[in-house]
Amino acid sequence: MAKTIDITFNSEVVSFTFKPIDRKVLYGYKKRVAFDSSGAECVRASLLRDGSLLLRSGMSAQGYFKDDGSWVPSADLEAINSDGSKPQLLPATIGQVVQGREISVEEILNLNIVNTYLLESQIIPKSISDTLAQGKFIAFDFNPRADYNLETGVLLSNESGYFALIGNQVEYQFVSLATVASIENEAVTDSDDLDFEMM
Repeated sequence: MAKTIDITFNSEVVSFTFKPIDRKVLYGYKKRVAFDSSGAECVRASLLRDGSLLLRSGMSAQGYFKDDGSWVPSADLEAINSDGSKPQLLPATIGQVVQGREISVEEILNLNIVNTYLLESQIIPKSISDTLAQGKFIAFDFNPRADYNLETGVLLSNESGYFALIGNQVEYQFVSLATVASIENEAVTDSDDLDFEMM
């Protein structure tokens, strides 16, 4: 069964299937493949600095080594905040109906966009399609899998179809000078005399 993004807006629900848009989709790509002397495709691996272990692709995601050399499986790891508390595990939103809300362009510009999806739907309610056709945007919560970071999705449309921008809120910290420099007004004279020393 295909994964879906389900959004309710103005008491109507729309369900989209989605697929990522990346440079490979837009422009195509080339892949350089290495073969050994017997014609078999080579597999990338990394050698630890001390030469004790050879790590193949995917092995580092299975766990970590502590400083004393002992192995810790990923399943035994727990997330901890900087203050020592445990963060809240947020459920996945895929396949779940989430609330949509209208969002301004300024709010979108405050997002760090990390993914773009092409959306497809069999039926789009008129209130939602009309809102998007007017150049407006609908924001919704997005979490592809249960984790600790809830992202913001933005639903939009143009003549090419429907799209979702996925990003995180950018936090700004404004700074100011500790002391304000004083500006002394220079003496202004009404004299029209030329100062030949400046030439």
